[in-house]
Amino acid sequence: MFNSLSEKLESAFKNLKGDARINDLNIANTVKDIRKALIDADVNYKIAKEFTDKVKEKATGEKVINAISPGQLMIKIVQDELTELMGGSEATFNISGNPAIILIAGLQGSGKTTFTGKLANYLKTQKGKSPLVVACDIYRPAAIDQLTVLAEQIGVSVYSERENKDAVSIALNALKEAKATNKNVVIIDTAGRLAIDEVMMTEVANIKAAINPSEILFVVDAMTGQDAVNTAKSFNDRLDFSGVVLTKLDGDTRGGAALSIKYTVNKPIKFVSSGEKMDTLDVFYPERMAQRILGMGDITSLVEKAQAQYNEEEAKKLEKKIRKNQFDFQDFLDQLQQIKKMGNLKDLMGMIPGVGKAIKDVDINDDAFKGIEAIIKSMTPTERANPDLLNPSRKARIAKGCGKDLTEVNAFMKQFDQMKQMMKTMNNMPMGGRFPGMRR
Repeated sequence: MFNSLSEKLESAFKNLKGDARINDLNIANTVKDIRKALIDADVNYKIAKEFTDKVKEKATGEKVINAISPGQLMIKIVQDELTELMGGSEATFNISGNPAIILIAGLQGSGKTTFTGKLANYLKTQKGKSPLVVACDIYRPAAIDQLTVLAEQIGVSVYSERENKDAVSIALNALKEAKATNKNVVIIDTAGRLAIDEVMMTEVANIKAAINPSEILFVVDAMTGQDAVNTAKSFNDRLDFSGVVLTKLDGDTRGGAALSIKYTVNKPIKFVSSGEKMDTLDVFYPERMAQRILGMGDITSLVEKAQAQYNEEEAKKLEKKIRKNQFDFQDFLDQLQQIKKMGNLKDLMGMIPGVGKAIKDVDINDDAFKGIEAIIKSMTPTERANPDLLNPSRKARIAKGCGKDLTEVNAFMKQFDQMKQMMKTMNNMPMGGRFPGMRR
């Protein structure tokens, strides 16, 4: 996401390359290019102008200190201002109350229903809550079906009344159901339209008045840029929502919505989401997003995703096997599964500083490990646990079983042996050379 904006900002900073200090001329040239990059990213001119005026004011008169180059200093100033523009810090999310009530609003096609499922999954798996999702779109039967399918996927309850055409009464009945079944969070998915209209606005405002939600989240398609910001303003004038959700960040996102929406409606972005999978929902951190826009990666989020899959007991067992040089194919397969649970592979790699730019035009999909998985799954349990058993005849059988050429199987075996040797070598190094988390 934001590849075009990132490239243009990087180009803007090149104005300062090789300069010994920041001066009025190179500041003016850099700020002009930054403003153009923001406008090209569909940021409103007024916001882009105010942003770059602040950058210019902070940069003017700054001297290079402690071996920091003018380019590095300008990047730091822009990073700080981008962070502030997008909200400054992580916004709180209120799930107090019994039950806590969360109202979801937005235009049709913005991803409201999918987000409702993702939020329910997040609250269930990350916050230990017992959610009830409610289908209050009385105009689109497919929305009820979609929510029902999503709820089944993540193992949460769904409440709907297909024959009832009164969204307010459905919401109130859902609250009674939640209390009767000990659900401590109610997430209400409302109807949307292709464009803002009075009927929709009145309906969602009436639901709000009837249920008094602890959170009202406005869901917006990040690909719509400045149009999304204008829509958010109209919704906020009627609903006074508590936060924004940016969806479809895996699409052709220019960045306008993420950079402009907080400034325009003075409401924080609380979540960002990409893709259709139920686990692709992230809390929004302005500082981390600013770092990613500037090509710095996002190591903090990468580590958090890894920690979410970390099992200390299993890690100790694996460490012991590596120490004894007993790491086998089943262990390798298990580790692949853990990586896949962390999310989209290309997104994960993009969180590593410098890697995002290098792979921006590379097609890396979630099927990247399928060939390796097929090879391992064609082995018997005994073969997986004892790599040394794999003689030529066994390899030929495995190749036939997984539909791969024998040379591919041999290449994987060789790479596996090299990896085992590397793990053994690193484990025997002094403390500083070990894998993170390894202990004696």
